[in-house]
Amino acid sequence: MDRFHRYYRLHRILSSRRFPVPRTVLERELDGCSRATVKRIIEELRNCGAPIEYVREHNGYRYTPGAAFELPGIWFSPSELEALFVTEHFLEHAEPGLMAETLAPLRQKLHRIFALEHLGRGELARRVRILRMAGRGPGKFFNLVADALARRKRLAIEYHARGNDEVTTREISPQRLVHYRDNWYVDAWCHARKGLRSFALERIRAASHREQAAKEIAERALDRHFAGAYGIFAGEPKYTAVVRFSPQRARWVAEEEWHPRQEGQMLDDGSYELRVPYADPRELIGDILRYGPEVEVIEPAQLRQEVASRLAAAARRYE
Repeated sequence: MDRFHRYYRLHRILSSRRFPVPRTVLERELDGCSRATVKRIIEELRNCGAPIEYVREHNGYRYTPGAAFELPGIWFSPSELEALFVTEHFLEHAEPGLMAETLAPLRQKLHRIFALEHLGRGELARRVRILRMAGRGPGKFFNLVADALARRKRLAIEYHARGNDEVTTREISPQRLVHYRDNWYVDAWCHARKGLRSFALERIRAASHREQAAKEIAERALDRHFAGAYGIFAGEPKYTAVVRFSPQRARWVAEEEWHPRQEGQMLDDGSYELRVPYADPRELIGDILRYGPEVEVIEPAQLRQEVASRLAAAARRYE
């Protein structure tokens, strides 16, 4: 039994006994712990607030009568705690203020568990660095959208679309929250357009609850619509892009996942050929352009021409 589970076992022993428990009994019930180990575990629980007292006349330990104590939160293994810490750290640093009030009690419990586990939370917190890239923040209505999503209610929203600079009023049935490339989106059924749409949370200008129940869309249908094509632009994939990377860039791209249904192969000259399905080319074109001369679109011809036109227009700006 590791030290982590001994904390829990000791707590159960002391909570269930009416009289002080001798140290020798604790040693036996904690799977043969040594005297020094029992004392250390008792001291560590005391440091976490456990009201453990030694009763000399009984030569044993007990919880102080009338003093309530519970172990902090749900218990996890050290590796699970590390994963929870990374999540907590991400929410605290990558999305400042996001669900701060909601997460505060959980964060306090995690800190207490980390103190028991001696995982060096303070040191790790200073040495974990999360960098945001072009994140636009969650907007003003993250909590309201999350609440409607959890309670399966509709929302009325005022939405400002960047593409056409138009503001429209929609009634939506939220289906999923999506965190994609440091930005938040809600996948929803739009009752005005009678179809599935994805809305950037920071572009919602106003939002309010509706009492009507949200329209339910099957998970399979959501996956088919939102995950079938490339990037955030959803829809059934219509085309397959064939993109070839230079041998120098192939070492990186060959290990990347651009799409769950991508296909890739190393070619004889060391270059790497990637095939990805897409419907709307805008995001795909942006990702291709950032590789500059290290990539070439092979097909389809329309995508190749569009990328070539963008590169030529960019070159003209430097003439």
